[in-house]
Amino acid sequence: MGLRSRHSSSVTTTSVQEPNNGNIFNIDTGKKTLGNKYDWLIFMGPAMILVAVFFIAPVIIVFIISFTNMSSLTGFSNWSWIAFENWIKIFTHPQSGQHVKVTIIYVFFTLIFFNVGLALLLAILTTHIPKAAGFAFRALWLVPRITPVVVYIMMWKYLMADSPYGIFNEIFFKPLGFETSEIIAAHPYIAIILVNGFIGASFGMIIFTSAIESISKDIMNSSLVDGANIFQRIKYIIIPQIKWPLMFVTTFQTLSLITSFEQIMILTDGSYGTEVWSLWAYHKGLNNYFGQFQWGFGMALAGILVIISIGFCIAYLKFFKFSDMIQEPKIETL
Repeated sequence: MGLRSRHSSSVTTTSVQEPNNGNIFNIDTGKKTLGNKYDWLIFMGPAMILVAVFFIAPVIIVFIISFTNMSSLTGFSNWSWIAFENWIKIFTHPQSGQHVKVTIIYVFFTLIFFNVGLALLLAILTTHIPKAAGFAFRALWLVPRITPVVVYIMMWKYLMADSPYGIFNEIFFKPLGFETSEIIAAHPYIAIILVNGFIGASFGMIIFTSAIESISKDIMNSSLVDGANIFQRIKYIIIPQIKWPLMFVTTFQTLSLITSFEQIMILTDGSYGTEVWSLWAYHKGLNNYFGQFQWGFGMALAGILVIISIGFCIAYLKFFKFSDMIQEPKIETL
């Protein structure tokens, strides 16, 4: 319990802060005033409202609709509750296995080789060259992200088209004697990974670059004096110092890859076995050739993605030892 004195030109008051609840007891008036116990609501309140309205409420709606037979045939007035029928249908559907397979391949390889791997490599390379050159290279790498998605996908379609129009076939494969082909049709998994990877790498590159540049120069210079090579600096200095950004980028990009489908939809629309789970949910719930929108079944598919995303968040918090990362420094606990 601590004493506080407040002075003005004519009045001096003394107050005591109660240690358990943060309230301030005014000795002169004998009244309690609210301290900093609920001050956090002023700062967190608006953000909490936005999260509740735009994140929590839609998730609740998704799960509610998933237990109905709501569709374009029933409309919004003639639907009925069907319990877990949509969920059972997912696990018994003959195409579920294929969608799981392509989703795992797409998310894993895009995340490892591009959204995290290539992003970290670009960040390290561009922070170990002259600043002007590094800035110019990072700015150039942002072009895929700022390019309208339709234009970006059309560029890739021309790059991977068959001869005589495809640039890859005409410049690389044909002169080397390889058989030319429609790359998207011949290697659909590689196509969707490349198209999404070059966009995703730029996000992590910016985050990692900022984190690396914030590392104390004294630490980096000391490692040079001790004779550490570039690989030792990456392993023992850079990676441990950027655990927070690494966890954030890995988590964010995993959830983004699991739930996004717009590039794949424009590139193949799920053809050639590239219909990932999120695109399947979109096709069933909001777009199909027969005009019968299965909103209930589509919401059940989306609900699976919600559950998987929550599972990944918990797994990443455990993997990156989040509880250790938020602990106060030992010097603060002495």
